[in-house]
Amino acid sequence: MEKSFSNSYKEAGVDVTAGYQSVELMKKHVQSTYTKGVISDIGGFGGLFAPEIKNMKEPILVSGTDGVGTKLKLAFLLNKHDTIGQDCVAMCVNDIVCCGAQPLFFLDYMSLWKNIPEMVATIVKGVADGCKMAGCALVGGETAEMPGLYSENEYDLAGFSVGIVDKEKMINADTIKEGDIVIGLASSGVHSNGFSLVRKVFDVNEEKLKEYKEELGKTLGEALLEPTKIYVKPVLELIKQIEVKGISHITGGGFYENMPRMLNDKVALNIDKNSYEIPAIFKLIQKTGNIPERDMYNTFNMGIGMAIIVAKQDQEKALEILKQAGENAYIIGEVVKGNKEININL
Repeated sequence: MEKSFSNSYKEAGVDVTAGYQSVELMKKHVQSTYTKGVISDIGGFGGLFAPEIKNMKEPILVSGTDGVGTKLKLAFLLNKHDTIGQDCVAMCVNDIVCCGAQPLFFLDYMSLWKNIPEMVATIVKGVADGCKMAGCALVGGETAEMPGLYSENEYDLAGFSVGIVDKEKMINADTIKEGDIVIGLASSGVHSNGFSLVRKVFDVNEEKLKEYKEELGKTLGEALLEPTKIYVKPVLELIKQIEVKGISHITGGGFYENMPRMLNDKVALNIDKNSYEIPAIFKLIQKTGNIPERDMYNTFNMGIGMAIIVAKQDQEKALEILKQAGENAYIIGEVVKGNKEININL
C-alpha cells in the first residue's frame, strides 16, 4: 500500500493512507477473535468462513444487525471509545441467540468525520472484545471517511452477525404453556437503548457526565457508558442442559415490546417488578425526568437484559446453571393464559 495515495482526495478531506494505518493498528485485535472456521485474513473484499455442519441434520443460518445509536454521543463528549464496540456486537449477537443459534462471525461498519488511526483501532478493539465474549470471529468490516456528513470528532458504528442452529434445536414458542416460569438475567445498566430519552432527561454535556453520583457510586458518564452485557455463552450452556422454551432480548421498547416476541398467541406473562432490585441508574433516570413507571418499562431494560422461559420443574436447575456461568438470574414472573399480554404490577 506504500504507493497508494491521493493528495487531491486528501485535500477534499479523505486521507486514504490513514485508512491503511488503521488496518495495521487493528489487525492484532481482529486476529485475536479468529475461530476455527475463519479462512480469510483482514484486507480482502469479503470475509470467508467455513461453518461446522457435519453434526447438524438441517443447519439454519440466523442473522442480526444493529447499531449503537445515540449512546455514541456520550462517547464523543467523554472522548472514550474503548467499550462502544462491545455495545455494537452485543446488540446483534444477543438477538441471534434468542432462537438458540451460536453466532459464527461479525462484521462492523464505521463511518466518521475523519480517520484517526488510533481512535479507530481503539473502537475495533472493543468490537473484538465483544466478539470473543460471544465466541464469534470478526472477519471483516468497513471504515469510511465522510467529511461534511459528520461533525468534528463524530462517527457512527453499526454491524451485523451471522449464526447457525440445527432446525430441530431452534427455540419453539409453541412449547410455552401456562405455568411455565420466566427467568430474568441481570443487565449491566442501560445497555444501548433509550439514550435519546436519557440525553433529554440529563441534558447531557461533558460537565454533567463527569459529575460523581453518590447513589451510583461512580460518575454519571461511567454508569451510562457501561457496555451492553453479552449473554451468548451462558444462554447456550443453558440450552445444552435443559429445555428452553423462549428467549427475549430486552432492548428498545423495554418489557412491553420485547417480551411478547417470544410468546405464542395462547399465553401471556405476569411479571413481578419486586422480584429483583431495580438498578440505581434507572431510579435516577425516572426521578430526574419525572417519567411515568409505565414509560420506564416501555423504554428501558430496567435491570433485566434477557428473559428466558423454562418449565417450572426446571427452574432451580436453570438458576444453578446460570449462576455457575456467572450470571445474576432471578425468577421474575410466570406464564398465564392470554394473547401475548405483558402484565406488570406497577
